[in-house]
Amino acid sequence: MVKEVKFLGAQEILQAQDIKYQEVAAWGGTVRVRSLSGKERDDYERQCIEFKGKGKTDIKSNMRARLVCLAACDNSGKRLFTDDQMIMLGAKSAAELDKVFAVAQQLSGITDADVEELEKNSDATQGDDSPSN
Repeated sequence: MVKEVKFLGAQEILQAQDIKYQEVAAWGGTVRVRSLSGKERDDYERQCIEFKGKGKTDIKSNMRARLVCLAACDNSGKRLFTDDQMIMLGAKSAAELDKVFAVAQQLSGITDADVEELEKNSDATQGDDSPSN
């Protein structure tokens, strides 16, 4: 038996309801987390990398809080945190923050390899700016 292949058109793709949600236990309650859109993920990755000129990059701090800030949402999918609250969110428990980060990472298709690649790119350039002993 041959399985029939269904090819999608542009309108079917554009109308697809593809944002995923998941709840995670953190901070003594439940936090609703949603997947990022393609644009949000691109913006997130761009925000995590600081360009230093001459091809040098560095990972900005608060990478986990940045993602949680974008992905934590209420029942209607509206963000819980504003960009201005990201630093305060980063001051919360690393263990609790990481629970929500892991879910947001998984829902948004951000793999550990993606994070390692960002870190590798950062590590490769940090030595150039460090003072010599």
